[in-house]
Amino acid sequence: MSAAPDDPVYRNPVLDADWSDPDVIRVGDDFYLTASSFGRVPGLPLLHSRDLVNWTLVGHALGRLEPEGEFAVPRHDCGVWAPSLRHHDGRFWIFWGDPDQGVFQVNAPEIRGPWTRPHLVKAGKGLIDPCPLWYDETGEAYLVHAWAKSRSGVKNRLTGHRMHPHGTELLDEGKVIVDGDRLPGWFTLEGPKLYRHDGWFWILAPAGGVETGWQGAFRSRAFFGPYEEKVVLEQKDTGVNGPHQGGWVRTPSGEDWFLHFQQRGAYGRVVHLQPMRWGEDSWPVIGDDGAPVIEHRRPDLPPQKPAAPATDDDFPGGRPGRQWQWTANPRDGWATHHSADGLRLTCVRTPDAHDLRLLPNVLTQRLPGTPCTVEVDLRLDDGEPGARAGLAVLGDAYSWIGLERGPDGTVRLVHRFAETVAEQERDAAPPRPAPGGRARLRVDIGAGARCRFSYDTGDDTQGGAGEGFRPSGQVFAATPWRWVGALLGLVALAPTGQGHAGTATFTQFRIRIQEKRADR
Repeated sequence: MSAAPDDPVYRNPVLDADWSDPDVIRVGDDFYLTASSFGRVPGLPLLHSRDLVNWTLVGHALGRLEPEGEFAVPRHDCGVWAPSLRHHDGRFWIFWGDPDQGVFQVNAPEIRGPWTRPHLVKAGKGLIDPCPLWYDETGEAYLVHAWAKSRSGVKNRLTGHRMHPHGTELLDEGKVIVDGDRLPGWFTLEGPKLYRHDGWFWILAPAGGVETGWQGAFRSRAFFGPYEEKVVLEQKDTGVNGPHQGGWVRTPSGEDWFLHFQQRGAYGRVVHLQPMRWGEDSWPVIGDDGAPVIEHRRPDLPPQKPAAPATDDDFPGGRPGRQWQWTANPRDGWATHHSADGLRLTCVRTPDAHDLRLLPNVLTQRLPGTPCTVEVDLRLDDGEPGARAGLAVLGDAYSWIGLERGPDGTVRLVHRFAETVAEQERDAAPPRPAPGGRARLRVDIGAGARCRFSYDTGDDTQGGAGEGFRPSGQVFAATPWRWVGALLGLVALAPTGQGHAGTATFTQFRIRIQEKRADR
């Protein structure tokens, strides 16, 4: 949540949306953050801040997921898991684990690129959450990673490797350096971040699961161990469940801070900023003596103007802003560039028109973590019967409202949904006439991610009074996907058939945040 420059206090979360598994670094006076992007494209978001509180999205490091064929369809819980961001030898580096393929890295001379194509550092099933460390004192390099039991049959342990200083390959088969099964009460140890400090190798790693877990710290004089452990952040008597998995960063004045996520159901994994210091026993102390803070003194950094990752979009030239991601690798022809404003999407013919969860051509952005109102104008252009387009709230269950061309050629307002276990959608409200093939669509998202859909099919786009918004259907409770929070989506599609099925044009996409904050 952005803070005014003259406010001495900030409030968590500082990123109130699904910026999952964050990692952070400082280069000079600039802070950079990346996060998991799973199967969405482009991947590996890149955020920038000067004060650790106000963040903007400046780009992505991964233009397409590879192998391209495997990500031609949605794979919501695959792809980019828990990346680590580092700056070494004048270049930015990001390592991540694809649970089905292995450890990848990309690198670039500047945060905005150009980024290299993904390089497979180590192939293998279940290799996740890698983090490199270049040890300048010796010229050596190391890498630590966790394991996904769903692919490897192994979990709750961290494996260390020597790495080639070029970051291109690992130099050994690896050794288990922390075995969570040998630590009483520890389970689901993962997400390690590797550092050097005060003569120690440090691993900051979460355990206990995303909703109820804690943040651990491990230290050893030698990279391969043995390691001591300590819990350094946990919920205690606060309302911040499962506070863990993130990165440590130091400001130019020497202050230490820790950014981590909190799992919040349909909102995904929102990002908190915690003060950090080194205790008398030389272990890190995070938050308020190991408990997360909700409000705290701002970092000792130059004040910045309030900022947050962009959400609104006029789609200048037909191009979506950086905040948008496709649900799979995009194909030519899904969106048309032109000289005016507005997103012109092709009504892509598909045999999966009955279920938006199966479609690769859904353009998405993160659901805000606070109550808000989402609106967009839609025009369904000439097309075939069955062509449709709309605004969706997507997860394991979904609901969408939009326009559809009927068998007689007229356009009607439709509102449909699908439950988690349903294999196809059904009407959430009866279809209604949409004269002129236009509508303004709205979703009011309240506490608990409860969504109320409404529409206005009046001709207000031509300066008329319009008929006002009318409610549609029952309240819909947004749901997450397996590792992903709910998403807002824009989609255009048509049933299978021959020839061009028409286009849909979206304009004036807006999100208005309400003052009342969502339930904690």
